Amino acid sequence: MEAKLHFLGAAQNVTGSSHLLEANGSRILVDCGLYQEREFKSRNWEPFAVPPEKIDAVLLTHAHLDHCGLLPKLVNEGFNGKIYCNAATAQIAKIILLDSAKIQQEDAKHKRKRHERQGRKGPFPEVPLYTIKDAERCFSLFSPIKYREAVNLGKGLEATFYDAGHVLGSSIIRAKIRNEQERIVIFSGDIGRPDRPIVCDPSVFETADYVLIESTYGNRVHEKTEDVKKQIANVINNTIAAGGNIVIPSFALERSQEVLYYINELILEGTIPRLKIFLDSPMASRITKVFENHPELFDKEMNEFVRKNHSLFDLPGLEMTADAEASKAINNIKGTSIIIAGSGMCTGGRIKHHLVHNIERAECTIMFVGYQAAGTLGRRIVNGEKKVRILGQQYDVNANVAKINGFSAHADRNELLAWLKKLESPPRKIFVVHGESKSAKSFGDYIKQETGWQVSVPAYQDEVKLD
Repeated sequence: MEAKLHFLGAAQNVTGSSHLLEANGSRILVDCGLYQEREFKSRNWEPFAVPPEKIDAVLLTHAHLDHCGLLPKLVNEGFNGKIYCNAATAQIAKIILLDSAKIQQEDAKHKRKRHERQGRKGPFPEVPLYTIKDAERCFSLFSPIKYREAVNLGKGLEATFYDAGHVLGSSIIRAKIRNEQERIVIFSGDIGRPDRPIVCDPSVFETADYVLIESTYGNRVHEKTEDVKKQIANVINNTIAAGGNIVIPSFALERSQEVLYYINELILEGTIPRLKIFLDSPMASRITKVFENHPELFDKEMNEFVRKNHSLFDLPGLEMTADAEASKAINNIKGTSIIIAGSGMCTGGRIKHHLVHNIERAECTIMFVGYQAAGTLGRRIVNGEKKVRILGQQYDVNANVAKINGFSAHADRNELLAWLKKLESPPRKIFVVHGESKSAKSFGDYIKQETGWQVSVPAYQDEVKLD
């Protein structure tokens, strides 16, 4: 019986990750992600390419929204199978899906009001893509599994999850298809970089017939950076000397925890003094508790740190703010504070309020620790604009702006190729996915040039037979 792959998302684009494996009469969906690029958002509203009730199982690589964000819609429209993933991924995905559902509902409400004022409809429905109740209906379907624990999917199909080194609980999935012969298909998910703090290095493989590999940074090499800790220490100490605050826009999953990791080390080493630190993100605070519950996923250095210091997140002066009142109260604190808040690109959330109170103060620093997409408030600040619009008002950018390189959780072109080259024999084909068209095609050409292997860069909704 033939096997097929359908590329239903993240094909020559970065978000909406979704791949369907059909084999031996079964349909297995690998990831079910939300589209986040403006030009592709309408796909979130389209019917699934395969009726959800005819999908036997979902294999989830990790909990980022572009990999799990359409699960509530899938379930709402008829899927009732198991969602297999690492236990930490299951816990984090529940937090992220509830937050996403809340945003979907709020966006629909605001859109209705705006369209009523303007007397128009569209372009998307004035109802939420899914609700909090829809998100909660997913939860009973999560089936947590351990790394390297084979899952029997029936009909000669098996899946095993391995550490991807991207974020806590992230997985590379190896699927086995057994009929007349055995074939191995590897789904990379998002591959992390070696020697990152907290999480382990990405798992590598000796054999595979087919590999789907991400290409987010497939056309570039990460800048060589000086020591990240040294950069952070310089920013903090200089800002303390000036008498201002350090405001850090940060993502709730992994980035906020990495920042806390470095700050904790710097305090313990005496490189920076003890000071007030606010993690002003309810979602980041909840995710941080998941980290504390899964020390088995930490790398060697992190486990040694925990052995010596008990907890990464029990650092002096750290306060996790729960409600809006506590968040507002931060602005009344005298002296220097570190304020870590979402969103990472300053597109919403509590960070905007902290920018309002600090961006015009020359003694303060806005410290960016992640990529800032074109068109975002964060990108405008990083690019050096002297005036920016925040919450409907114009503000002068008088604060210092610092960009800390070296925080990327995605492997670059050379690191991705090095991961592929661990294969001891050429696979039948490499499929390059999860990258902008230019990045994916560039990386595909690079693989061919360096290895001579067969490479394909599938387009949206392409279908291929696995010989």
